[in-house]
Amino acid sequence: MALESVTLARYAAGLDFRDLPAAVVERAKDCIADTVAAALSGSELPWSRILLDYALANAARGKSRILGTGLAPVSAPAAAFLNGAFAHAFELDSLTRPGAGVHPGASLVPAALAVAQTKGAGGRALIAAFVAGAEVMVRIGRATFHSNEERGFHAPGTTGPFGAAVAAGRLFSLDEKRMAHALGIAGSLAGGLLEFAASGKGGMVKRLHLGRASESGVLASSLAEAGFAGPDTVLEGRFGFLPVFCPKWDSSLLTKDLGEDFATLSVVFKRYPCHITAHAPVKALLVLREAHGFAPEEVESMTVFGNERLVSRHNIPEPADLMMAQYSVPFSLALALYRDPREPHSFDEGALAEPKIRALARRVTLCPRSPGEGDSAMTARLSIDLKGGRRLERDETEGLLPPSELADKFLRLTRPALQDGAVTLFERLRRLEKEESLDWLGRF
Repeated sequence: MALESVTLARYAAGLDFRDLPAAVVERAKDCIADTVAAALSGSELPWSRILLDYALANAARGKSRILGTGLAPVSAPAAAFLNGAFAHAFELDSLTRPGAGVHPGASLVPAALAVAQTKGAGGRALIAAFVAGAEVMVRIGRATFHSNEERGFHAPGTTGPFGAAVAAGRLFSLDEKRMAHALGIAGSLAGGLLEFAASGKGGMVKRLHLGRASESGVLASSLAEAGFAGPDTVLEGRFGFLPVFCPKWDSSLLTKDLGEDFATLSVVFKRYPCHITAHAPVKALLVLREAHGFAPEEVESMTVFGNERLVSRHNIPEPADLMMAQYSVPFSLALALYRDPREPHSFDEGALAEPKIRALARRVTLCPRSPGEGDSAMTARLSIDLKGGRRLERDETEGLLPPSELADKFLRLTRPALQDGAVTLFERLRRLEKEESLDWLGRF
């Protein structure tokens, strides 16, 4: 019986752009565009600038571009590190539905783009690399049942190196054997702790996890190309990723429907710059406000009913820093009554210090759903108690960005830096499969 890790490596090494369904290519291009926008926007943030200064002090010159900086190209690992951290810098990057503990855009796109630019590859190669990485990484995430976070790991920091290694490995043209080695190496680079959530401070480190995941993928695939070996049982072996990182897992999910049911189609996009657990409550709040026209001052209290993860990890009524504010469901809800939650600049230090927003956040209660109501992190019920005794309620299945609004999000995030060039960049990314070279991507 074939090993699951080897089967994934064989599939990834043999994937051909010409065999990809049109819908899969479109979803990949959507995610690439969304990630570029998130990275451009995230590049200006203070924590991103700290990482940029560090990387520039240590990076070698190369052919890979750092998005949002206009700087000279650097080595592929440095570009992957920075672009991954930039893409995850403000809770704007992609995920999957159902959730699998992965961030496809911030893990895969920076690694693949960095190597594509180094190798002189074009748009089709980048798309195929993204899909190969997504098909492997999402399946790894599904096999964990998200239980790696029960042990205190930040799931995308642990799954990301595998996907990034595959995506970068595609651009290195790794064969099955060396792709398996890349996965084996990536397993020893997986990491990222959730202590920032438990302690309620030090949230900048969360931004680092995706940069390190993408950088690790470039490292793993580069070493594999050079002949460095890793275990070909890295996922399912006795001391492999699943048994070591996860209290619950199912290795059969690693290869279930591989090549038939495309996990890439599970990639979805954020509407608001806050944790995904806040999206459904925020959308429910905005729908209720539109329907009933109440003012923020009329809100006595709010209650959110969600899954255990929402209640245990995102009940942060007094966030200590901006990252924790974005991680907080109470704060995100309170902010949405006073500011436009779609705008990244709504989540700023001014909002964090705003007495009205902080006071309302303290009046938000998170409660577990009743048994039988499901365990989706994207589903929630919001109950609003208004002054005078009126109560409003709404169930919301998600607050995700529909594909029809992707262009609007892209322009919101990129126009401050690119002005009219934002439209041109978006249109070019929409035609990515026609691009013979990618050296222009980041040269702005």
